[in-house]
Amino acid sequence: MPLALLALAIGAFGIGTTEFVIMGLLPEVAGDFGVSIPTAGLLVTGYALGVVIGAPLMTVLGTKVPRKRMLMLLMGLFIAGNLLSAVAPAFGLMLIGRVVASLAHGAFFGIGSVVAAELVAPDKKAGAIAMMFTGLTVANVVGVPLGTLVGQTVGWRVTFAVVAALGVLGLVGIAKLVPDMPRPEGVHLRHELAAFKNAQVLLAMAMTVLGFGGVFAAITYIAPMMTHIAGFADGSVTWLLVLFGLGMVGGNLVGGKFADRALMPMLYVSLGALAVVLALFTLTAHNKIAAAVTIALIGALGFATVPPLQKRVLDQAHGAPTLASAVNIGAFNLGNALSAWLGGIVIAAGLGYTAPNWVGAALAAAALVLAVLSAALERRDARHGTVTVSGYHAEQRTPVHH
Repeated sequence: MPLALLALAIGAFGIGTTEFVIMGLLPEVAGDFGVSIPTAGLLVTGYALGVVIGAPLMTVLGTKVPRKRMLMLLMGLFIAGNLLSAVAPAFGLMLIGRVVASLAHGAFFGIGSVVAAELVAPDKKAGAIAMMFTGLTVANVVGVPLGTLVGQTVGWRVTFAVVAALGVLGLVGIAKLVPDMPRPEGVHLRHELAAFKNAQVLLAMAMTVLGFGGVFAAITYIAPMMTHIAGFADGSVTWLLVLFGLGMVGGNLVGGKFADRALMPMLYVSLGALAVVLALFTLTAHNKIAAAVTIALIGALGFATVPPLQKRVLDQAHGAPTLASAVNIGAFNLGNALSAWLGGIVIAAGLGYTAPNWVGAALAAAALVLAVLSAALERRDARHGTVTVSGYHAEQRTPVHH
C-alpha cells in the first residue's frame, strides 16, 4: 500500500476524533458555557448536519480544483474549525467552529476515497479505501478515549487544540506524500450529477443510510443501556466504546479485503449478521460479558459494510465518482441522525433502553433487502444489455445523451 494512504489515514484519524470526542466532553463544555446538556448536544447535531450539507457543497466547489489541492484546502478548513472551537469565548462561536470543521468531513472522505482507489491496482481498490478509513476507526479506539481523558484532566479546549495539531500533521502528509492528480478531463458538474440518475447509486446510498443507521440506533444509547440494563459502572462506558472501536477496526479491514474479492456476497453476510446480532442485543444486554462481546460484534459487522458500500458507489458512478462518493459519506451521517431519532422515540414511548436494538435490527434487515434487490436489478440489466453507468453505456463506453 502506498505511503500516501498513511497521510489520508492521519487526516481521517483527526476527523474521527473531533466527530466523536465531543460526546465524552459534553458535561465539561456545558459547565464552562453555562448551558444545559441538551443545548450542548447541539454540538453533536450541528456537526452531523454540517457533514450532510458540506459533503455535496464542498465537493461541488472542488470540481474545478485538482484533488490533492482540494484535500489540502479541506484539511485547512478542519484545522480552522477546531482552533475556533478551542478558543471560542461563547457557546455560539464554538458551535460555528464545529460546523466549520464538519464541512470538511464528507468531502475529505469522498475525495479521499477516489484518490485512495486511484493509487492502487483495480483489484486492491476496496482495500485502499479501507486503509484510509482505518484512521477513522482507530480514532474510536485511541483518539476518542485519549481526547476525553485530556479534556477531563487539563480542559476540553486542550483536546480541540491537539485535534487541530493532528490536522496540521495530516495537511503536511498530504502535501508531501499524495501525488499530484490532475482533474479528470471532461468531467463537469453535469457529469457528476448524472450519477444520481443511476438507480444503483441511489440504492447503494440507501443501503448506507439503513445499514449504518442500524449500528447507531444501538450505539447512541449505549451508556444508559449498559448502566441501567447490564449493570456496568458509569466509568466502564469508555472502555465499552473502545471495544466497539476495536470491532470497527477489524471489520473495516476484513470488509476491505473481501469486498475486492466478492463485493455483494460481503454485503449480504455483513448486513444479515448485523441484523441478527442487533436483535440478539436485546437479550445479551442483560449480561455484562455477553453485552461486551455483542458491542464488539456490532462495531465489526457495521464497519465491514463501509468499504464495500463506498466501492459500490465508486463502481456504479463510473466516470464521475467524486460527488457520489462524498454524498455517500453524508448518507452515513444521515443514517446516524435518523437512527438516533428513531431510537429516542421508542425509549420515550416507554419500551425500555434495549428497544433501539430492535430499531437497528429492522434498519439493517431493510438494507439487506435493498442489497438483494440491487443485485437482482443488476443481473436483469446485464441480461438485457441496458446498463447505464453515470451517463456512459456499459457496452460501448460512449456518452449517452440525456
